[in-house]
Amino acid sequence: MSPASRLLLREETLDPSFVPPKLPHRETELSLLLRRYREALGKGLPYHLLLTGGVGSGKTVLARRLAADLDRAGRLGEYPTHATYVNCWRRASDRTVMLDLLRGVGVSLPDRGYSLSEMLDVFEQGLRRSPAHHLILLDEASALVRQGTKLVYLLSRGREVGLGSISLVLIAAEDLLPHLDAASRSSFGVTHRIALAPYDREALVDILEARAALALRAGSFEREVLDQIARIASSNGDARFALEVLANAARAAEDEGAGQLTAEHVRRAKGSILPTMTESHLEELSTPELGVLLALSRSLKGKGASAPSQKVRRAHAALLEELGGAPMSRTTFWRTLKELERDGLVTLDVGASGESSQLAMDELPASLLATLLEERLARPRGRKA
Repeated sequence: MSPASRLLLREETLDPSFVPPKLPHRETELSLLLRRYREALGKGLPYHLLLTGGVGSGKTVLARRLAADLDRAGRLGEYPTHATYVNCWRRASDRTVMLDLLRGVGVSLPDRGYSLSEMLDVFEQGLRRSPAHHLILLDEASALVRQGTKLVYLLSRGREVGLGSISLVLIAAEDLLPHLDAASRSSFGVTHRIALAPYDREALVDILEARAALALRAGSFEREVLDQIARIASSNGDARFALEVLANAARAAEDEGAGQLTAEHVRRAKGSILPTMTESHLEELSTPELGVLLALSRSLKGKGASAPSQKVRRAHAALLEELGGAPMSRTTFWRTLKELERDGLVTLDVGASGESSQLAMDELPASLLATLLEERLARPRGRKA
């Protein structure tokens, strides 16, 4: 495929480790933190922070964006700022964390043979060779704190223990302060904590749009498809999962040589990452449920991320006529939809009236699901009548 016809141009910008130039719906927190750190470091004072939030709430990218912006700011007061990032899920002990911190100041030690106190002595020497405001980001810090770490105390009391200007950022899904000793806890005070709320659906769309603009060819995606991905991820507000679905959908589109990202590519991506619908699941559905799903899948063939309920009802009536079945009442149709929604197989966005509702199905490509359902309806029925 020639570069001019490619859809996915910068796949790395969809990776969770990528730090984008802008952080939609986290700019307020970023501005606040930049102001606090510039004020504190400009006066030669450390600023310690506990940053919490659920998976995919933007904790890590916010902390790394803060570190990058402070690095670019140049000197704050007497020194420049230098940031070191450590993921404690991989480095879950004081010694292994210290190995990464030593590399951050240009010192390399073997993995074994040094005690923690010896490593701290070498770390202090490295800090003195390159004076700076050291911003240390400990991500997934609960893995470290729950093991009774000494590093939080030592790093948050850098001046007192001879380590110089160190500002410690603890990043975790939970509040870590109850798990810290009183001396370490006091370093964070009351105001040095930020808890990030989950992203809502609108915020996820904005995040996806900003990343898609970086990663995909201009004009190759529409906001409706991004809203479909946001709807899938909005139950947990997980931007990481939303970006994973977007990346997999873009790869699926490229694999088939498509020039446009569609709802079908999103269904394929979601089904491959976190499948809800399987063929064995179809075997357990009743005939009315199968019929409504088939009508919905036929209505969604093509680019559609959702379909109006009226369109699906018409498709269902046509299907029953095609199969020689009796018409289904509006009440039964909606009761069947509610059962499918309860099982997580369809999404129902109710409008001002039931007739204006939008129906969606994000589990499998509609064309594949239609084929499976047509085959299933031609065989003996499942457990329900």
